[in-house]
Amino acid sequence: MQQIFNFVIRNKTSLLFLLLFGIALSMTIQSHSYHRSKFINSANSLTGGVYGTVNSIGQYFDLKEQNSILVEENKRLREQLLNTPSTNDITSIDSTLRDKRFSIIPAQVYKNSYNLPNNYLTINRGKRDSIKQDFGVITSKGIVGIIDNTSNKFSTVLSILSKKSRINAKLKSSNQNGSLTWNTKSPYLAQLEDVSQFAKLNIGDTIVTGGQSAIFPKGIGIGTVQNFSTDATGDTYTIEVKLFNDMTTLQHVYIIKNNDIEEIQNLEALNNE
Repeated sequence: MQQIFNFVIRNKTSLLFLLLFGIALSMTIQSHSYHRSKFINSANSLTGGVYGTVNSIGQYFDLKEQNSILVEENKRLREQLLNTPSTNDITSIDSTLRDKRFSIIPAQVYKNSYNLPNNYLTINRGKRDSIKQDFGVITSKGIVGIIDNTSNKFSTVLSILSKKSRINAKLKSSNQNGSLTWNTKSPYLAQLEDVSQFAKLNIGDTIVTGGQSAIFPKGIGIGTVQNFSTDATGDTYTIEVKLFNDMTTLQHVYIIKNNDIEEIQNLEALNNE
């Protein structure tokens, strides 16, 4: 307490000046509308800036929760899209009687390689999440790969950037089918092989999944035609496909579970016997 008294005594002149200045400023603001409006505007600007900063900080710490909400919403929307019949399907059947063929499971990428001959991703979903081998993996932009192995909590994904990968794909404009492969040269390009020479090709045409397997539904985006050339035989095209996904920056993915996959595989196994 004595130190406070000493401080006041030492600085009594300055403190008295500040007190009188404050009183004069207050009286000026109260008695003049112009000065009062300027003061209020300045105060609002200051408090608005403080509140804006506090809100921005709050939003930053809330990003994880908001991101989870968006991922869940994207999951629901993509399930609706995959399970909506196309215009070519029979429309007279009540939609409530149709089973949901595809389910979507969101996942995070823990590890991702893209500069090896055979690249893999590790994701945080496994057997406890009902993940099995041969489930397709996509993002909101396009395909990523196929589940290769699973543990209780994690799975590895065979990336489309792999010499082992071979996925049925087609030209969206003409429905001409081919096989999507990777020649290991660029993580931004894949190759669509065995496309008929009678296919009508243009730079920029869209490439999508062909739907001729139980892994990916038809129509999932892959990329666009960057260039193309005929094979040595002249019977087929090899197309350079610029991928929709940037395979070097993957963080969130969606696993596609085909609820009919076991029935399809069992039926196909009977044909192979």
